[in-house]
Amino acid sequence: MQDTIILLAHGAGGLKSAELTQELFLPSYTNATLRQLADAAVIEHDGVRLAFTTDAFVIDPVIFPGGDIGKLSICGTVNDLAAAGATPLALSVAFILEEGLPIALLRQIVDSMGKTAAEVGVPIVAGDTKVVPRGSADKLFITTSGIGVVPAGLPAPAPNRAVPGDLVLISGTIADHGMAVMTSREGLEFSTTIHSDCAPLAGLVAALREAEPDIHCLRDPTRGGVAAVLNELAIASGVLIEIEETAIPIAANTRVACELLGIDPLHVANEGKMIAIVPAASADAALAAWRRHPYGVGAACIGRVLPAPAGRVHLRTALGSARILDIPAGDLLPRIC
Repeated sequence: MQDTIILLAHGAGGLKSAELTQELFLPSYTNATLRQLADAAVIEHDGVRLAFTTDAFVIDPVIFPGGDIGKLSICGTVNDLAAAGATPLALSVAFILEEGLPIALLRQIVDSMGKTAAEVGVPIVAGDTKVVPRGSADKLFITTSGIGVVPAGLPAPAPNRAVPGDLVLISGTIADHGMAVMTSREGLEFSTTIHSDCAPLAGLVAALREAEPDIHCLRDPTRGGVAAVLNELAIASGVLIEIEETAIPIAANTRVACELLGIDPLHVANEGKMIAIVPAASADAALAAWRRHPYGVGAACIGRVLPAPAGRVHLRTALGSARILDIPAGDLLPRIC
């Protein structure tokens, strides 16, 4: 690595994050499971396939339109398990609390976590709490881990399973979470409030699996947004992913906010959306299944998988031209999750 200190960009889910993972973490921890760089690790033991994931949440502000750090922590972990094709079984939670944090605020966040976990039907079975001196943290940070079971008899979705001919689906409008947090943080006002899409997607993925049991790839496009996830899948699978600009669903108020701030919505974090790459023959059934679910009513087919040039993502614009869609290089929105 050329950097000698950690930068905010190392946590943004883009090029710096990938560099940190590839050049610092993987050489020390390397193993076949970790090298897949999936949202959750799938581990087989005595004929049972378990999915395991962990995540940390440092969002600012801790309460935002459509959610809070507690709801976000449960949704993020559940969604990572779902992206591995797993049914969530149990979660653990760890809190780092800053001295002086109001108990009423902590209670609100803890209650939100309980309600979200209950919605999914997954219990919080273990936890830990640490308190640091005033000024050593910003209100509170949360780390969650989760385990789930991957159904037997089918390959689990994986980043390297996209093949030419597949179609790319997304479960709804993009960039809502990132823009909700940014506008709330900066005190920006629009004609209508942008709400985060923060939601637990285990049920949405279960509906998809009923329509297409063999999903090739599943990812929730959080840090780095849709652009980062599609690039990661294209590189892992050795394919070209081509998406259509006019097919990408974006809410009107989110689009306006992105245009005014000069931000590409494809680089903005989502916390309640799933990208699926499925065989073309089952795409219509998969979309129909998603659109029947409350968290998938805006689902759309946004692109396709082609053989070459491998490891790239192309965006076909409304004018019919094509451009390379790169992984975000910097940190557009620090502390977004």
